[in-house]
Amino acid sequence: MHWVLPILQDRRSIGEYHQLVQELRVDDHLFQGYFRLTKEQFDNLLSWVRPQIAKRDTQMRASIGPAERLAICLRYLSTGNSFKVISYAYRVGRTTVANIVGEVCQAIWDCLVDEFMPVPTKEDWSAIADDFFHKWNFPNCLGSIDGKHVVIQAPSNSGSLYFNYKHTFSIVLLAIVDADYLFRVVDVGSYGRNSDGGTLNNSPFGEALKDGTLDLPEDCVNAGAEHRGRLPHVFVGDEAFPLRMNLLRPFPGSNLTVDKRAFNYRLSRAKLTVECAFGILSSQWRMYNPATRVGSNNACRATFRVRDTFSEYFNAEGSVYWQPQPQP
Repeated sequence: MHWVLPILQDRRSIGEYHQLVQELRVDDHLFQGYFRLTKEQFDNLLSWVRPQIAKRDTQMRASIGPAERLAICLRYLSTGNSFKVISYAYRVGRTTVANIVGEVCQAIWDCLVDEFMPVPTKEDWSAIADDFFHKWNFPNCLGSIDGKHVVIQAPSNSGSLYFNYKHTFSIVLLAIVDADYLFRVVDVGSYGRNSDGGTLNNSPFGEALKDGTLDLPEDCVNAGAEHRGRLPHVFVGDEAFPLRMNLLRPFPGSNLTVDKRAFNYRLSRAKLTVECAFGILSSQWRMYNPATRVGSNNACRATFRVRDTFSEYFNAEGSVYWQPQPQP
């Protein structure tokens, strides 16, 4: 019985990191195609996480260096290959790959979250709303919200917790995206059996939205629509989410009036940002799979009035020439 398998003993001479990756560093285009990051981005990310992922050598064996550990993690994220495939290529154990991926991903989150995804302030929300109005013709919009199911291997003894209606096991990535396709708030790890609305309700963001503790901008009057009174700032989502005072969803059904179709069109246009963001994420990091979606609605009269007011605005003062128009 071997302490280290013979096939793994030559890692430092013929392992993929010590051979192919070093050759790729000569060509930035090939390097980026391999890791989805440029050499500069890779080295910069390594400088952030190195203290958290570095390991000590022991008398029994030398440790896997932080650069190689980051390479293993990024290769897994960029390809979606199994741990076994990555372990053969880099000549490390399958369990080692699994441990490295988990530890490095956690280190990336811990080191970068405060710098690149801080909790939005009231000023941040106001800036996002201005961008949505000027770029997507939707006033008072604070972000587009959606959930993405990430396929996983079901944990032991988890029953149907992670089983979704597409007959796969998954966890849910809930995200709020701004007008420039940037993720501003994320919640990861909800059970795959939950709907997007259920995931929102159980998330810290959903609880803060319900409790009114998100530090959102005050209700305001839209220019040219003073007679409609103050309108709340809202997030936009699809039918999977409930209708709330600060969360709009489309009018249900297919036999809709022109006014309601115009509202649905304007809302779906604003919601494109989160769909595009998930598309960019999936194309960049192949471990992600297509999203699945379920949902329900149980709204109060006040939330219906908010949606109706937005609909009236879009069909009067806020009308644009490219939206559905009533027939003469």
